[in-house]
Amino acid sequence: MTLVTPLECHFRIFHEAARLLSFRPMSDRVRRMSLPVARRIALAAQGFADPPPAGKVTAAHLRRVMRRVGLLQLDSVNVLVRAHYMPAFSRLGPYRRELLDEYAYKRRNLFEYWAHEASLIPVEHFPLFRHRMKSGRRWRIEEWANAREKYIEAVLEEVRERGPLSVGDLSEPGERAGTWWGWGDGKIALEYLFNRGLITAAARPGFTRMYDLTERVVPQPHYEAPHVPHEDALREHILLAARSLGIGTARDLADYYRHNIPEARKVLPELVASGELEEVEVKGWKGRAFLHPEAKMPRRVEARALVSPFDSLVWERDRTERLFGFRYRIEIYTPPPQRVYGYYVLPFLLEEKLVARVDLKADRQASRLLIRAAHGEEGIDRTHVARELAEELDSMAGWLGLVDVVIETRGDLAEELRRANG
Repeated sequence: MTLVTPLECHFRIFHEAARLLSFRPMSDRVRRMSLPVARRIALAAQGFADPPPAGKVTAAHLRRVMRRVGLLQLDSVNVLVRAHYMPAFSRLGPYRRELLDEYAYKRRNLFEYWAHEASLIPVEHFPLFRHRMKSGRRWRIEEWANAREKYIEAVLEEVRERGPLSVGDLSEPGERAGTWWGWGDGKIALEYLFNRGLITAAARPGFTRMYDLTERVVPQPHYEAPHVPHEDALREHILLAARSLGIGTARDLADYYRHNIPEARKVLPELVASGELEEVEVKGWKGRAFLHPEAKMPRRVEARALVSPFDSLVWERDRTERLFGFRYRIEIYTPPPQRVYGYYVLPFLLEEKLVARVDLKADRQASRLLIRAAHGEEGIDRTHVARELAEELDSMAGWLGLVDVVIETRGDLAEELRRANG
């Protein structure tokens, strides 16, 4: 029989109580890591350390990307290419964009709903969003909906009978107005039903959302799976975010699926206590960070990619600055005279750092990729960066079906880039 001292007994009771209360006592004895290590962990988690395809990009490659990033943000801006197509290009190189449409909509691997923002999400995660659909917390037009209850029911019935359909296919779409982004009643009703999870996008020809009943879009095993309560879904979202980020602060993890930060903080001690996350410190970061147990720590990352403003690598701008020393703000809504870098600016990732940024536009009519401005970060080898960036821009132009790359004169890297482009 093993004797237990009173002091040992005290500690056993304390730690068992902590476990039962889902609380791990804070300790200074946590793993510490350097910023370069944290950066490599983050890049690997996002898929930038994966080897590029040796041949043609297939659905299996898209599946790998989705496992890494977890979701694809949708956005209507089309100055270059729709946002949801870019993450796969950044990680896989040129691919047939129709392949993503087929993977998402035809093969029913992804569904649309609010995650980070409007997003494409793996269908197996559908039960994790039921609580959000039920609460409708992201949609604040209950007063409008209550006044038009019969109209909304009629729209739902029309989708049931005739779907998939667009807002223009409705028998009574309503007139466009000056409120709610100029939407008519039909569009608002469809988006209200979408937010409630009753309908979703069955297809997106030309980015037009074709609405159908969610039960006809999401495969039956996932649609009929038991609803996941809010608190359990929150835990799962935090873990999914941690897997996609590799390492992150409470704010980083909460932001990925747009959860309330104080609410997210409450579940972190429980996830640490259960071993599902590890509490760590990163040199230069304020407060603790959290590491996913599946996170890879490569010795080096040899990436080269243009990254969309809506890519999950750079969603959380404070995190981008902490990881890369790269201050990044999208300036689409900034008045032109006040823009610093341009309208639609993409960071350029080279190896393990964000080394430059380029303002891009696809001039489809003239078949040109326009580089409106090019700026390099301090301390870079400008000749090397310009050469690698020129090659990546050529790759992007080919992917978009554009013949010429035209580099304008604005920005401190523009002249070097022009020389590299020949």
